[in-house]
Amino acid sequence: MAALIRKTFSVPPLGCNCSIIGDPVTKRAIVIDPGGAHERILHEVQQLGLTVSHILHTHAHFDHFLASGAMKQATGAVLCLHQEDLDLWKNLDVQCRMFGVPSGSVPMPDHWLRDEEMLRLGDSAVIALHTPGHTPGSMSFHVPGDKLVLAGDTLFRGSIGRTDLWGGDFDAIEQSIRERLYTLDDMTVVVTGHGPETAIGWEKERNQFIRVA
Repeated sequence: MAALIRKTFSVPPLGCNCSIIGDPVTKRAIVIDPGGAHERILHEVQQLGLTVSHILHTHAHFDHFLASGAMKQATGAVLCLHQEDLDLWKNLDVQCRMFGVPSGSVPMPDHWLRDEEMLRLGDSAVIALHTPGHTPGSMSFHVPGDKLVLAGDTLFRGSIGRTDLWGGDFDAIEQSIRERLYTLDDMTVVVTGHGPETAIGWEKERNQFIRVA
């Protein structure tokens, strides 16, 4: 089975990591966390020769979904979110005002993600994991065949997501990391919501917030 195509890059307004993951045979792709840069993302998708079928969101903080409306309009892709982040999604304008960022128009999500739900990209599986704590509806997306997990703002290199924002819960994020992420293969690459990638094994040994004894 051929490895999936992946391109990850930082997008404005706050340097969110957006990922394009595509099947090399069918050329079907998903975009995870489009941030606020639909033109850049659409250019990258075109350069890769892919067609976007789904837009997945790790959570509904504005810097991760500001461009979702424009992306849906351009591609017709299905917008996917965990329902527990709906209040954040609906308050995009409020979030943007708090950070002094221009808002945009974003339609309601098309599909509510469920824990352990599987999406297929050709022969590969993308498994949605509910990993609350940073927000109530935070999700991680595990691609076991490629030893990859896109963890959003739940886990960072040597750190964890903030829990002092809307709906944050330290006990929940600790449980999510210990029981959902740290149980993945140690060689699994972690695409974080911001900053550099890491690996599950590295975090279990060195993460200063949640370490495996």
